Amino acid sequence: MPFLFDIKRYSINDGPGVRVTVFFKGCPLSCRWCHNPESISFKTEKLYNKSKCIGCGSCVAVCPEKALTLTETDGVITDFEKCILCGKCAEVCPTKAIEMSGRNYSEEEVMAAVLKETHMMDASGGGVTFSGGEPLMYPAALKSLLIRCGREGIHRAVDTSGSVRSAVVEDILPYTDLFLYDLKVMNAKTHRTWVGADNTLILKNLRLISDNDKEYHIRIPLVEGVNTDNENIMETIAFLNGLKRKPTVVGLLPYHNIASKKYEKLGKTYSENGMAEPSQERLAQILSAFTKNGLNAVIGG
Repeated sequence: MPFLFDIKRYSINDGPGVRVTVFFKGCPLSCRWCHNPESISFKTEKLYNKSKCIGCGSCVAVCPEKALTLTETDGVITDFEKCILCGKCAEVCPTKAIEMSGRNYSEEEVMAAVLKETHMMDASGGGVTFSGGEPLMYPAALKSLLIRCGREGIHRAVDTSGSVRSAVVEDILPYTDLFLYDLKVMNAKTHRTWVGADNTLILKNLRLISDNDKEYHIRIPLVEGVNTDNENIMETIAFLNGLKRKPTVVGLLPYHNIASKKYEKLGKTYSENGMAEPSQERLAQILSAFTKNGLNAVIGG
């Protein structure tokens, strides 16, 4: 059963055309710059937006475990030793200051959400994108949804980190029209430091996709202090040019810190230590390096 944290309609950043993006919850990586921290955990989480809270106390009154306290300075405080994540507080919150992230969806729910937007997909050349988190951490559910969307003539994209068993990637190849593939750092040690895992499997799976002549887009988050140095950029270019099939496009995604508010909602601390947004001059240099070496690259995408 798919465990999701969102289904987004009218998405324009997750593949060609206007799309429905299905966000699976749970990721095997821990990128320090992750802009969707609610996607990392494989469990249901509670988000609290203090700026939306009106201090009505409805959540405190309905909590069966007495895990909530309303304060004058910090709003609603949750005692997570008591909280069972039942979601009753979110249900009664009139301003949506409390929200629950992550629940099981039936395949029928997902398909209903996707099929509802087929007119939009057809008119724009869009489709459905399965994203995350990491959708390939739910191989059976993902494969079934890909097959069902294919029967409906819907274009299917999978947005993946590639940090999964190669057998899982191989199993969905026949049912995937496009891969959106994250490529972060080429040096294995640096990758472990900033992403939390080795990149050997990621590079292997990208080669597998290319060798099977599947279309793919590369997405590279550009983080100053992590992967914008000349050595990493040229290693990345050399690797991509060495693949049997080149990417249709390389999307260069400048780092930003707008996700810091999401970390606050989760009660987590966001640290930019060692990370910064690349300058416009540096972005132009990196873009030029890719294009001069025969790769179709864009800022964004």
